Amino acid sequence: SITMPLSRHTGQLPESNWTLSFREMTEPWKGAVGCLGVAIFFAMTIGIISWQALEQSPEEWVLRGRDGGMLWERQHGALVLRALPAGRAVAAIAVGGVPAAEPPPPRDHCWHDGGQFCYSWEEDAELRLSLEPPAAPGTECYGVHWTPLRPDVTLKDCFSMANVSWYGGPSIRAQRWPLNGAESPAQPFVSGDLSTNPDGFGPVLDRYFLGSTGVTVTVAPDVPLLLSLESHRHFCLETPAGRAEPLRILFRPKPPPPPPPHPDRLFPPRRSPLWRYHGPEGSAAKIKRGLRSLVRRLKRHSLQEGVVALGERGTAILAAAEHVPSERRKRQDLALVEPLQLSITLSPYASITSPLFLQSLHQGETAGYWLSRQPRPGGSLIPLLTTWKGQLCARLNVTSEAALAWYLARAQRLQQALGATYVIFEGVEGNSFLEQDVPPPAKLAGDGYTRVLAAALATLGNGTIISAGASSSHLPLFVQMSPLRSDWSHAGLKGLIPSVLHYSLLGYNFFIPDTVGGSLAGDSTGDPELFVRWLQIVTFLPVMAFGSPPWLCCDSWVLNLTRQCIQRHRDFVVPLLLKYGEEWQNLGHPIFRPAWWLSPTDPTAFTIEDEFLIGDEVLVAPITEKGQTWRDVFLPGEGHLWLDTNSARVFDGGTILRNYSVSLAKVPVFVK
Repeated sequence: SITMPLSRHTGQLPESNWTLSFREMTEPWKGAVGCLGVAIFFAMTIGIISWQALEQSPEEWVLRGRDGGMLWERQHGALVLRALPAGRAVAAIAVGGVPAAEPPPPRDHCWHDGGQFCYSWEEDAELRLSLEPPAAPGTECYGVHWTPLRPDVTLKDCFSMANVSWYGGPSIRAQRWPLNGAESPAQPFVSGDLSTNPDGFGPVLDRYFLGSTGVTVTVAPDVPLLLSLESHRHFCLETPAGRAEPLRILFRPKPPPPPPPHPDRLFPPRRSPLWRYHGPEGSAAKIKRGLRSLVRRLKRHSLQEGVVALGERGTAILAAAEHVPSERRKRQDLALVEPLQLSITLSPYASITSPLFLQSLHQGETAGYWLSRQPRPGGSLIPLLTTWKGQLCARLNVTSEAALAWYLARAQRLQQALGATYVIFEGVEGNSFLEQDVPPPAKLAGDGYTRVLAAALATLGNGTIISAGASSSHLPLFVQMSPLRSDWSHAGLKGLIPSVLHYSLLGYNFFIPDTVGGSLAGDSTGDPELFVRWLQIVTFLPVMAFGSPPWLCCDSWVLNLTRQCIQRHRDFVVPLLLKYGEEWQNLGHPIFRPAWWLSPTDPTAFTIEDEFLIGDEVLVAPITEKGQTWRDVFLPGEGHLWLDTNSARVFDGGTILRNYSVSLAKVPVFVK
């Protein structure tokens, strides 16, 4: 028997949707190896490994399991995984360049071990196939190990997108669902800031890819890795040039991370919406007046709930004014945004002209508080300088326990002094050493910085929000999504739902989306229609965030619609989030689910990127095209019935509603 669960505890597919036998693998989601353990080491001379379905051709068995087996396909020089006794090809490893002239005969150098097959191309590489212990009952695991025999190699695997939709991996500027439509040159698989490097990878990623055939691909965390995406052709994993390191790829479930946090430990959804402050920041007095003015206007428009979010610059100005606080000033500051709550913003960066950084240079014991280049013998630490928001800065040294303790204590003092309920930490993503081509400490290789800092920030409590996620979905942290453009493209509104599905698949179910209408300047800035369609989506997400208040951009009816959406979020959506947050904690199922979650064998569902499910019971299918007042709606789950909340009509699952009418004031929502 074979099952193919996701390889993360935080995003498991329902087992009932998977076949229990290789013999039934004729449908798209049933053609997967449940647990294919692969550690692949090979050279550029080997060529590119491509996974693709092959037609029946002359083959010879090299390793048999109980429910499947590996064959050598002589015509193309490929390894083929087939179901037993005579099922279709599940996957194939096309090996180009090795051997140089013709496919090798299957001479087994490990003939004494029935659980392995070995072969060696004397000048190029060694191959070892093995049956691995199953990671879970009812699974069968295969190991494929390639080892280069020369140091001058570059390792590269390419996974075909032909007839396979792929999910997971990195967040990108114009997010796609599936990843097949994405394009990216080969670059380090490390989280980054899309605002400063729009062509790089975003702040939430994982070395985890899920194919619509059910195959899961993971890469060992200690392997330096580059990823490239070639739209609708393949994605490639490779190691950096000039480094003789193996590339280990696993086709089996990873060990589950610690259980995700209970939803009650996270940012309370009832505190939505979040209002970002964009008023005067010239001085502490101006900021306080601006905050009070914003709160008065929110009250005047009957929007006196939620959180007022102060940015990093405003937080720094208020912090500087709090060095000698009086008790009276403390009481005044605590009441700055009542009856709303306050969030402040910090980062692990310090400008080299700031008093904080200059003071640390004069105190020898704090010199190690910043990331530094490795000194020469007898030399002193030299801070590794980088840019942050246009300034030359040093970055907190998270490998120093003293530095972390100092930073966390400072954040707590500031939070208490300003009366803030929440603290947003920006700049958690990225590898400062990699950006400057400086070898990092072993602990900070790849996304080590993000992992270490996120773990430390999680100790501050459930009012903590961070800007990145890398193997940290089990921590009780809210994640701030990347800014989006104020337009209708995939870098704007069209990219919102793919980002929601991507975050949730990787286990980041509690996040704060970008502000309604987008926070990056685009060609539709101030467009009331864009504001409304954006508002209709975020109503069904964990937090509703606003940058520009609705009375500044739109007519009074949009203001009334905003009030209605906030109430719908509070009364209808929050209970769903708490309910499916419990399911996420107990079963690992994501809260926000793609259409294929209920239709795992329907190819139509694999590429739907403008609908999402909340749990199994609510389908949201908004409008994401400018000027459009109709759309086709795919209702997943054959055998289910869906109630249209707009018309009270009931429709069958597994069908498509053609030309469904949607006025600007409506959003299609169906309840199962």
